[in-house]
Amino acid sequence: MADENTANEQFEGQRDGEELLFVFRRHIIAMRKGFYLLLIPFALSAIPPLIWQTKLELFLLPLAGLTLGLVLFSYHFMMWYFTVYIVTNERLRQVTQRGFFGKDVVELKLSKIQNISYTVPGFSGEIFKFGTIVIQTFVGDLVIHKVEHPSKIYNQLQDAVEHAVARGGQAPDDEEASQEAAAEAQ
Repeated sequence: MADENTANEQFEGQRDGEELLFVFRRHIIAMRKGFYLLLIPFALSAIPPLIWQTKLELFLLPLAGLTLGLVLFSYHFMMWYFTVYIVTNERLRQVTQRGFFGKDVVELKLSKIQNISYTVPGFSGEIFKFGTIVIQTFVGDLVIHKVEHPSKIYNQLQDAVEHAVARGGQAPDDEEASQEAAAEAQ
């Protein structure tokens, strides 16, 4: 989901003069495995009390199944919630949660992006408003599956890339380095 009022927000790793444009994450449907892991233990543990209704201690099984399901679900929820895509006026930063303590960070300069495209995977994608965004660069593709409102995110990314290219596509450090190189060449 893209956040609209992000002008004053900060994030870990933000550079001086860098402006946060928007933040988005994958659609909640990307967490469907977590929903299954919530429901299956509960449903399976509810069967014995239905069969042997005279044994009152079996009625605690659904509570145990629900507790196990909630633990498994909370793990998947954490993986989904802490995986975010941050777009600034200079770069796209993908922060992916790996386990409880692991984290992967991938950054792409907006000026290095060659092409952006998106697809909506048929009926379910149309109904639930999710799709896949593919960002192509010289080094390879960044594929983001199950993005909420892919057309909206696509348009915001296109605008960010156009603005980055229009202003020269160089970070402040790159501008200083290119000015120094030009001065040395003369």
